[in-house]
Amino acid sequence: MTPDASDLLRWYDTHRRTLPWRSLPGHRPDPYAVWLSEIMLQQTTVKAVIAYYERFLTYYPTVQDLAAAPQEDVLHLWAGLGYYARARNLHACAKRVAELGQFPDTVEELLKLPGIGAYTARAIASIAFGIPVVPVDGNVERVTSRLFAIEDPLPASRPLLARQAALLNHPKAAQKRPSDFAQALFDLGATICTPRNPSCLTCPWRPSCQGHAKGVASTLPRKAPKQARPTRYGAHFILQDETGHILMRKRPEKGLLGGMDEFPGTAWQSTPWTEKEAIASAPFLGPWKACGEVTHVFTHFTLRLMIYTATLPAGHNAGIDPSFGTFRSTERAALPGVMKKCLALAVADLETR
Repeated sequence: MTPDASDLLRWYDTHRRTLPWRSLPGHRPDPYAVWLSEIMLQQTTVKAVIAYYERFLTYYPTVQDLAAAPQEDVLHLWAGLGYYARARNLHACAKRVAELGQFPDTVEELLKLPGIGAYTARAIASIAFGIPVVPVDGNVERVTSRLFAIEDPLPASRPLLARQAALLNHPKAAQKRPSDFAQALFDLGATICTPRNPSCLTCPWRPSCQGHAKGVASTLPRKAPKQARPTRYGAHFILQDETGHILMRKRPEKGLLGGMDEFPGTAWQSTPWTEKEAIASAPFLGPWKACGEVTHVFTHFTLRLMIYTATLPAGHNAGIDPSFGTFRSTERAALPGVMKKCLALAVADLETR
């Protein structure tokens, strides 16, 4: 049985979350705010995103401002949010929207923009433009799996979940308020139908929930067993010159952490580097001091990095090969989270030199 959208909307009118990108009741949503927040929220929590979102709006209050910004400035503001291809696509998308003069208002046209996939296109279309489609994120997958007691494990069950989720907005109430309905689904998953210990007694859709009726709601959605995450190893060199600047280089545009700044180092491989092997990749002969190891978990592997520090003798800058980068201040660098960990570990050691 498909639940009554009116019940969810009545609950939402009382319990909706207050979020900086969400328009007030009765106000038309800003497509720029919706798009920016949706890109930031991919693979990230609301709590982590709020400060980044507000900072972006301070620097780039309109999509035209963002389009006109240098990419390195955008990456610097993004640093720490992870999944850095999103930042590059964000900038490319802003440029395209600026060329168009406004955001497209259909799912089909939104899908043509850089960095916008099926979920994001439907989220923008429903929330910003009132198109009656259901954007299916992790929250909506969870709600749907429980409502219809779908016990097939993820990720194989995703097509079925998407088809079932599309049925949720068929009632007239949802069709009349597609923007509120989409956001109500998000809020239901985030605050009531949570991954652990769902608050079924206060759920507006409890009478229609097959998972609750069967006593399996808290076990859904099922997930296929995870494969063991491999470990990779590397070494990075934090070299300071006499002015206090640090040697940094830019990573290739494509690939992991693309376009971000890093400290020069070895490749990341499946076996640990010996100190002798690592030092062979250093920007200069040294002496280098091993100051500790950094561990960082990516989606598909765990990375363990040995950090070496040194202070360059005065007048030695000309001896550094340009492939290792240039000496710059770290204040404006677009350092990803793993490089920030490396720097934090090295700072205390460098300050004593």
